[in-house]
Amino acid sequence: MSQHLRAPFFDRLANYCPPPAQPAVQAQTPGSVAAPTPSRDDRDTPLTRLCDTLDAMFDASAKFPDPSHSTFFARSMRIALAAAAADPALLTPSQREGSVENYRRHLLAADPHGRYAIAALVWQPRQASPVHAHHTWCGYAVLEGTLSETIFEWNGAQHCASATRSQARKRGAVSFVRGGRGGIHRLGNSSDAPAVSLHIYGVPGAQIATHVNDVVRAADAAEFV
Repeated sequence: MSQHLRAPFFDRLANYCPPPAQPAVQAQTPGSVAAPTPSRDDRDTPLTRLCDTLDAMFDASAKFPDPSHSTFFARSMRIALAAAAADPALLTPSQREGSVENYRRHLLAADPHGRYAIAALVWQPRQASPVHAHHTWCGYAVLEGTLSETIFEWNGAQHCASATRSQARKRGAVSFVRGGRGGIHRLGNSSDAPAVSLHIYGVPGAQIATHVNDVVRAADAAEFV
């Protein structure tokens, strides 16, 4: 067990500080196959510290069949995301590269036990996700720029989602939701500058493109603006 895991959990969160930047990890685009988890044995980086924190959270929530139903897990995930987002060494320049075709996903780490996958998403101006819920729990933090988030409410009788509100999500903003259609939203970049966000999903890395988003029909099918 690593020294990070032996340390008190919240002490590690409180003392989360930026070590040297990590080497580049293979970039991923939506729908691509996950890359292997970076080794934690030979370096101490913001990413490995985040992985160690997530491991400690799962250990502390072991009594729950689904850790995301634990208030401790949800609160700790927000703390871990905020700490990681505040560290400028978290991503390499190549992990901040976008695509002109769609938002770009860079897989950063995949838990060898299949409990979570960590990715950076790069959004060029006017790029947006579809309206979607989640098959699993997920959390995100805005690392750079500003994202626009529209929240939707599911109408089971009409089998569609209706927008209820929109909000700007600036650098440092953090969110965590459990799986299911109680957390339908759409993220996008309505600014004139690129934006970058950090996402953690409760799936194995190989399933990050197929087992996360539950795309739903929206009552207002207008394009993202």
